[in-house]
Amino acid sequence: MYLCCDRMDAKEQRLTAKGETNTNSGILNLINRNYFFLLLLILLTACSNSQHQLARLPDDAVILAFGDSITYGTGAKKSESYPAILESSVNRKVINAGVPGELSMQGLKRLPKLLDKYHPDLLILCHGGNDILQKEDLAEVESNIRQMIILAENRNIPVILLGVPKPGLFLNDADLYNNIADNTDVTFIPNLIAKILSDASMKSDPVHPNKTGYREMAFTLADTLQSAGAL
Repeated sequence: MYLCCDRMDAKEQRLTAKGETNTNSGILNLINRNYFFLLLLILLTACSNSQHQLARLPDDAVILAFGDSITYGTGAKKSESYPAILESSVNRKVINAGVPGELSMQGLKRLPKLLDKYHPDLLILCHGGNDILQKEDLAEVESNIRQMIILAENRNIPVILLGVPKPGLFLNDADLYNNIADNTDVTFIPNLIAKILSDASMKSDPVHPNKTGYREMAFTLADTLQSAGAL
């Protein structure tokens, strides 16, 4: 009888020990998970604060908005283009240098004269969309945009880069824009145009915003300038 009880006691001890082990293991797993999420939060916070700071734009500053039809404002009135709305939002002169249908190689040839003519304090660069639509060599497109950035940097002009999405069901910036942003000093606003063109209420056709979309572009740019210290 005692032997039976001893066996029961031993069995209970083993079960208890096993339960304690499982409990300890569960606690360790919970701590590890919490530590992982805390580390992830720190990394995400660091990434969100990695935006380049910009020198303050003086009241008489000139901003050059350079690009193709999206910069020009196709799909809305000229007064509803993003450069026009941005000008009134930030109280700085914004020059609309958008040319509908322009390819990046053509833009690369056009840009130097504009930089030397207006001597802008900031360049907003949104180019390459027509190349993507016409299925041009994306490596060449990336090279052209990089050279545009170099043209501005050689003149000490900071650059804000806007990405353009590839056509598809779910729109995201073409990879070339992220490649450029990863190893240059541009201030990059990712997926702004992709977000706008994914919303039927903000586009005039599959590849152009409407006045609401252009307004969203302008306000996002104004917020970016504010948070980067330019205003």
